[in-house]
Amino acid sequence: MISVFIVDDSVTTCEYLRAILEDDTEVTIAGIANDGSRALEEIVRLRPDVVLMDINMPGMNGYVATEKILAQYPVPIIICSTLWKPGEIAKTFQAIEVGAVTALAKPPGPGHPDFTRLVKRFVNIVKAMSEVTVIARKYGNVSVSAAKKNILKRVSITKNKIVAMGASTGGPQVLLQILKQLPDSFPLPIVIVQHIADGFLEGMGIWLENNIALKIVIPKNGERLLSGRVYLAPDGGQMSVNNNRIQLHPDAPKENQLAPSVSFLFRSIAESYGTAGIAILLTGMGRDGAQELKSIRDNGGLTIAQDAESSAIHGMPGEAIRLDGASHIMAPEQIAELLNELVSVKQ
Repeated sequence: MISVFIVDDSVTTCEYLRAILEDDTEVTIAGIANDGSRALEEIVRLRPDVVLMDINMPGMNGYVATEKILAQYPVPIIICSTLWKPGEIAKTFQAIEVGAVTALAKPPGPGHPDFTRLVKRFVNIVKAMSEVTVIARKYGNVSVSAAKKNILKRVSITKNKIVAMGASTGGPQVLLQILKQLPDSFPLPIVIVQHIADGFLEGMGIWLENNIALKIVIPKNGERLLSGRVYLAPDGGQMSVNNNRIQLHPDAPKENQLAPSVSFLFRSIAESYGTAGIAILLTGMGRDGAQELKSIRDNGGLTIAQDAESSAIHGMPGEAIRLDGASHIMAPEQIAELLNELVSVKQ
């Protein structure tokens, strides 16, 4: 049985979330709190498997509560918000930055035309997040070591043209760790697929741009790729790259039940860039992008999978490693250091 603790200042919302969660026979409600202070006290005492956390609450808000809870009890915390303006959504990522595992929109009421599907998806994600192991980690002292020299020696004869990244659960924190270490003069475009709830992408982009030197772009179809730019795949369709331009495919089918999917993007990297592509598969559930990372490696590109120790969930990178798709296995700090070293090598 999965125990869930709900934190929200709306009594109505708490009861609604209780009802839809307890409708699943595998879920029980450990407790409910209407403010962050009470949540901190009760969660540390009751030790639930997963927490649903609102952000805007009187007194101690969800950001502060998340930070304080995780300092005492390492539990998966899901930021559960009503969709606001992108600037407001960006605030939810402050909680993700300090350790929340993901952000979800609160499910709609019974009158919504897609009520059944969205509620089922919401409950399934809550159950899946209960399995995430939350551990306080520091990456600042990690070194790339002598292996880096061998990588640089091998790739220095090529001309890298693009960096592609794929991430799911735990991805925003890791993307921030990597991107904040890259200078605004970084000479390659970076294209990213991050699995995230509909409506949260623009807010995530604002949050990232407020914390890194590079410019964040949610691209339009046909947009030319420029150095020093990070292109986030838009909601609801597939994204590929070809001839140094973004190609959006709003009507393309889902892959691995996802749109955008890492697999769709990585396949275009394998086909269009060959030895000039750098592809990085980060934390997340499932296997999206794993086979395609191997294709990039088979075509001579440089491929990296995040290591298990630093991953919230090692599903995607773990599958890539199992398939021998990753030429290198690294923590986020190592990945950032390597990217900076690669582009500084005279090619």
